[in-house]
Order: sequence, then structure tokens, then C-alpha cells
Amino acid sequence: MIVVIILFVFIIIGVFIYNSLIEKRNQVTNAFSSIDVMLKKRFDLIPNLVEIVKQYTNYEQSTLTKIVELRSRATSGSLTEAEKASLDTELSTAVKGLMVTVENYPDLKANTNFLNLQSTWTESEEQIAAARRTYNASVTSYNNAIMMFPGNLFAGMLNYTKIDVLATPEEERKNISAKELFNN
Repeated sequence: MIVVIILFVFIIIGVFIYNSLIEKRNQVTNAFSSIDVMLKKRFDLIPNLVEIVKQYTNYEQSTLTKIVELRSRATSGSLTEAEKASLDTELSTAVKGLMVTVENYPDLKANTNFLNLQSTWTESEEQIAAARRTYNASVTSYNNAIMMFPGNLFAGMLNYTKIDVLATPEEERKNISAKELFNN
């Protein structure tokens, strides 16, 4: 009788650990999907941004072309998670550069449509940052679960492997010099 009770307890613990691992893996998937939703929102803003800036500038064509090309690649739908993250970084850098360049065009800075678009863009960036934090928290929880005992026993049987958190690229970690931004 005691053996049956002990076996039953181990089965219950096993089921609990298994379900916990599945839940954590699904949370990671859900968190990455949230990032995708926010990126889609940002990608949808890009054509409007490009059109408004085109109306006021004649000299930023290469930047606008690069942004349109990056958006096109990002919405192609055949990218891995790592490729999406890399492309997102490139696109963010290009648009940030464009926003700094806008300082040279007072008429554009005063345009109501541009100001609304810029505000929406900023809100979108904040939502993407929040979604990234949520994703990284989910990934950390998942990684802890598959690396700690006894979860690591089940994770090994299920072939669950460590997932990398989204990290800030090295060029975005550098201090920003406002003097250099406005001199360019």
C-alpha cells in the first residue's frame, strides 16, 4: 500500500512538472507573438511615415529607400525569430536616423500629420520594448525551469533546449552624443 501511495505521489509530481514546462514554453511562444503584433503595427506605420517625409525632403532618398526595403523584407513572412530580431534592429536604427534628420526640416516638424505619426511611432516603440521585456521574462522563467532539478530531467526527455533572450545590439548600447547627431 505504501509503495502505491509513493508511486502515486511521484506520478502527480511528474504530471505537475510536465504541465509546468509546457505552460512555460507556451508563455515564451505567446510573448514572441506579442512582439510580432507590435512589429506589424510598426511596419504598417512605415509607408505613411515615408510618404509624409517624401513630401518635404529631396535629400533623404537613400534613407527612405533603405527603410522601405527593410520593411518589405520584414513583412515577407519567411523569417526565423533571429532574422526578425536582426531586421527589427536595422529598421529601428534607420528610422531613428530619419527622425533625427527631420530636425533639418522645420515645415515637416510642424506638420500635424507628421507629429501624429511621430507620436504613434513613439508609442509603438514603447509597446515593443514592453513586449520584449515580457518575452525576456518568459524566456528566463522557461530556461530556469528546464535547467533546475527536477525539471531538467523532464526537459531532457522532451528535448527542450535553452532559448536566448533578446539582447540589445552593441551599437545601441553606446552613449549617444547629441553634438554628433546634429552635426551629421
